[in-house]
Amino acid sequence: MKFDTPIPVKEIAALTGATLKGNESLMATGINEIHKVTPGDISFVDFEKYYNACLNSAATIIIINKDVEVPPGKAILVTDDPFSAYVGLVKRFRPYESQNKAVSDSAVIGEGTVISHGAVVGHHVTIGRNCIIHPNVVIYDHTEIGDNVIIHSGSVIGADAFYFKKRANREVMWDKLESCGRVIIESDVEIGALCTIDKGVSGDTIIGRGTKFDNMIHIGHGTVIGRNCLFAAQVGVGGKAIIEDNVILWGQVGVNKDLTIGKGAVVFAGSGVKDSIEGGKNYFGSPVEEARTKMKELAWIKRIPEMWNKIKG
Repeated sequence: MKFDTPIPVKEIAALTGATLKGNESLMATGINEIHKVTPGDISFVDFEKYYNACLNSAATIIIINKDVEVPPGKAILVTDDPFSAYVGLVKRFRPYESQNKAVSDSAVIGEGTVISHGAVVGHHVTIGRNCIIHPNVVIYDHTEIGDNVIIHSGSVIGADAFYFKKRANREVMWDKLESCGRVIIESDVEIGALCTIDKGVSGDTIIGRGTKFDNMIHIGHGTVIGRNCLFAAQVGVGGKAIIEDNVILWGQVGVNKDLTIGKGAVVFAGSGVKDSIEGGKNYFGSPVEEARTKMKELAWIKRIPEMWNKIKG
């Protein structure tokens, strides 16, 4: 998420109650997760094994729970609970805005676009030309949609990321990391009925141009899907996955978080993608293997009783 105007790091320190060290003249331009940061961003780290990655990232201002050496030109904000400090900033700079109209006054709707009865279009949403938004679709704040997009009934675009920190010493253990990212749907995309596409925690969930979704598909936070992909019903994709152009996922394929599916890969129905896979190949199974290899393996498994009976004589 980018701020509307840069904010002095001293103001960020005051808002979080953190101790400021390093360059006190810096200006923060946004909030971001470690894998999405750009210069000017604020990020946070609260596990020692990730300290170096965060301190050496592009982030300019780092909220951290240990007094460490400040990298040249940067600032650190030292606090016992970086997670809560980060959440506080999200709530301060992207607060929830209530809505009492079906289509927010701040939404921008392109020429020829149809918003059907019962659909809700949130604040600061942009929808391009000649789109069809069917009944009971919900489009959350800050979503961007291109031209010629069709979204079928009951789909939800831009709900919060499924991201929680475990607090074992509390009665309610799971602490929510507030989302301030967006969903971007490029032109010529079709989203089936009852699909859910979560916004990024701080960055963007992106659906590439010409991609088509069947019904009841879930896309996790921060996932980037390429152009001209085809997903059949009940596909589920974990957060921050990268799915390159021309990928086909058939029905009930499950995709783990933080992996890449290469360009032109085809994954057969009911498969589970545990790790990154190369493009241009067919895959099957859980966890997936190349389809031809998996089929041979299954053929041999079917022969085990016969082979066992021969061994027993």
